[in-house]
This record gives sequence, structure tokens and C-alpha cells, in this order.
Amino acid sequence: METRANHIWVGAITLLLLAAAAMFFVWLARLGDRDNKEYDIFYEQSVGGVATGSVVTYSGVPVGQVSAISIWERDPEFVKVRIRVNDDTPILIGTTASISASFTGVSNISLSGGRSNQPPITCDTTGCPEGVPVIPPAQGAVGEILASAPLLLERLATLTDRLTRVLDDENQDSIAGILRNTDSISQELAASSPQVQATLRELQTTLAQSTETLAAFEGTLETTDGLLEAEGPALANDLRQTLASARQAAQSLQGSLENVEPLTRQLNEDTLPAATATLRDLRQTSQNLRMVTERLETEGAGALLGGQDLPDYEP
Repeated sequence: METRANHIWVGAITLLLLAAAAMFFVWLARLGDRDNKEYDIFYEQSVGGVATGSVVTYSGVPVGQVSAISIWERDPEFVKVRIRVNDDTPILIGTTASISASFTGVSNISLSGGRSNQPPITCDTTGCPEGVPVIPPAQGAVGEILASAPLLLERLATLTDRLTRVLDDENQDSIAGILRNTDSISQELAASSPQVQATLRELQTTLAQSTETLAAFEGTLETTDGLLEAEGPALANDLRQTLASARQAAQSLQGSLENVEPLTRQLNEDTLPAATATLRDLRQTSQNLRMVTERLETEGAGALLGGQDLPDYEP
């Protein structure tokens, strides 16, 4: 009986110790929960690689882990991911959550974008559809690449098809002809290289001569400028005196013309009409003399007798 009683006491004490240990661990778990904050993230994209216990980082620093992941009952198009982060993690307005996926298949939740002058994300500043604040999702770099992979593959297939059409047999022959023509042009250029070099040398010589001519011209301009600066005032004075003399001569000529004008008027009114009449009479007399001379030459002296017939002479 004593042995059985001892076993009962040992069993009872053991059960009490186990219950006390369980309660202690539960208390520790609840105490740890008091130092953490929970947030929900609703993703409309695939969350492949994310699972319960996945690491949550803030700017690369581990701050928590994923506590639950499930399809959102209210809208099956979204995946609800609940995370638990340290209480001292600054989850502020502007913070976004992206999935940092790797090609090995391991993914985690990456938080970033918080500003120091913004208030924290709470149920008052954002919605709480499931009782905890919501962090807006963001597209991760690798996730964006993986999400756009089908479109990239489609475009790559289209590009490959077009490239195949471009490089068909006919176009290959055309490209081969272009390459042959290019090679022929290259050979012709190589053959004419001495002529090109000779032309370049002549061009260099011409440029050198042009440079010398330009330098000489510049020297001439400088000499002309110096001459104008030295002799310019004297030439200006001479030109000024010449212009004054010409002005005096013009004034004298104007006075002479004014004195001659009455004589010119009298000549036009009296002398010129009489001279004109005299010239007219002389012209008429000249015509008459020309007519008499012509008759003498053609008819003889009988023309002067008025046309009388002479008697015939008989011996």
C-alpha cells in the first residue's frame, strides 16, 4: 500500500509540474504577444514562396514574421497575409509591403517607405476590415519580373517569329548581296587610297598657302590702317578745302547763268526766228539752184530759153 501511495503522489506531483510548466509557457507567449503588433496585408497577386513563419524585414532588418496566410473570405481575389512585428518597429503612413522573392523559391515580406514626419498606421488612420491595421501592398522587383514573365515571353516569341521572317532565304540572299557590294566598295577604296592621299596632300598645301595669303592680307590691312591713322587728318583737311572750292565755283556758275538768262531769252525771242527764216530761204534757194543745175546737165542751155524752138540752118 505504501508503494502504491508513493506512485500516486509522484504521479500527481508530476502532473502538477507539467500543468504549471504549460501555464508558464502560455504566460510567456502572451507576454511576448504584448510586445508585438499585428498588421494585415491584402495581395491581389500571387504570394508564392510566402508561408507561416516567413521572415518580415524592414529595410533589410528582420523585425517579425508571418503569423497567418489565407484567402480572404470577403473577396477571393485577394490573399490575406497577417504579420507580427516588434512593437518598436516604426510602421508609419507611407509604409508599403512587398514580396521579396528569390529564384530559389524562398520569399519574405519586405517593409519600406515610411517617413519620419508621418503618423503611425492604426485603425484610426487606415481601415481595419479584420480588426488590425492594414499595410498597403507594393510590387516587389523580382515579383514584378515574375508577374510580367508571361508578357515578356509572348513578346520574345513575337520577336523570334519576326526575326525568322526577316531571315528567310530571299532576304538572306539580299543580305549576302549587300555584303558583297560593301566588300567591293571597300576594295575600291583601298585601291584608290594613294590618290586620296595625294589629294589630301594637295589640300594641305593649298590650305597652307591660303594661310600665308591670309596672313599677308592681314598685314596689308594693318599697314592700311596705320596709313589712314597717320595721313587721314591731312587728307580730310584737303578734301574739306576742295569741297569748299567746288561750292564757291558752283555759286559763281549759278550767278553767271542768272546773268546770261536775259540774253538767252532775247536770243530765243528775236534772233532765232529771224535766223530760222533765213535758213528756210537759203534752203529753198539751194533747192532751186539744184533744179537748174540738173536741167542744164540733162537738157543743155536750151532749158534757159523757156523751151523756144530754134530755126533750122540751111547752107
